[in-house]
Amino acid sequence: MDFTGKTEPNHYSSDALDRAAPLREDAAWQARAAMDATSRYVPLRDGKVLVDTSARAPRAIRLPLRDISPDLFLGLVDGVPLFAVNYSGRALPAGLMEGAFTELRALTALLPALDAALLATARGVFNWHATYKYCPLCAGRLAPWRAGWVLRCEQCGKEHFPRTDSAVIMLVTRADKALLGQSHRFPVEKNMYSTLAGFVEPGESLEDAVRREVFEETGVKTGAVDYHSSQPWPFPASLMLGFHAQGISEEIQLQDDEMRDARWFTRAQVRAHAALGFGLPPQDSIARRLIEDWLARGA
Repeated sequence: MDFTGKTEPNHYSSDALDRAAPLREDAAWQARAAMDATSRYVPLRDGKVLVDTSARAPRAIRLPLRDISPDLFLGLVDGVPLFAVNYSGRALPAGLMEGAFTELRALTALLPALDAALLATARGVFNWHATYKYCPLCAGRLAPWRAGWVLRCEQCGKEHFPRTDSAVIMLVTRADKALLGQSHRFPVEKNMYSTLAGFVEPGESLEDAVRREVFEETGVKTGAVDYHSSQPWPFPASLMLGFHAQGISEEIQLQDDEMRDARWFTRAQVRAHAALGFGLPPQDSIARRLIEDWLARGA
């Protein structure tokens, strides 16, 4: 079973963004870039992103930096410095509302890849800023440092880096069937079935995490585990590591406290999901990509 490789890139990532990490350390360059007439920034507020909804497809609004002090250096796109500004709890400058502040997930896969990557990066870092305010060593106040990518304790000087939680997400298949589950977190009215997922525990390999999570949630045992791809998932701070796994048992013993339901679906049933009255995960998710790639490999 060889499912490695993806047919399409995952949403919220783009190789068009040069993160230019060394420039985060260069205070003089940051000061010059903040005054550069070509520099642009994306505004966020309360976790929402500012997008232009007047066109057929939404786009991120990139504004001239002018005299605004940025909160985060995102990187370079075609040599142009790009920043982000967090307006949570702050007054908006006059004329800013050229679009609408919108939940990033509500835009599903409508945003261009680069826009989605910029906004996802900013949302993830700003969420970290908002939830990580005090030093765990001395309880001193933390302040942004290195262009927003480090939080430094004002009391003991300890530097803290963005948190990213590793999670495995997997499509388990057996012959011409795939195992899909319905979490209690999913809205009942959508009747959505998705891939299984869970967080990696300390001292655990990714493959072992896949096998453990599948067995814990459904009682199904898995054998071969093939890596597919990864996806940043800033809702709030995860990195989704995608796999296809081979089921070596079929009987489902549901863990009721985590899963509402789990079933084996044939390719024909998954393709006809709308007609059969159930939904699949949204197009922006790696879960959907795992399913679509499995369907594409079928006869």
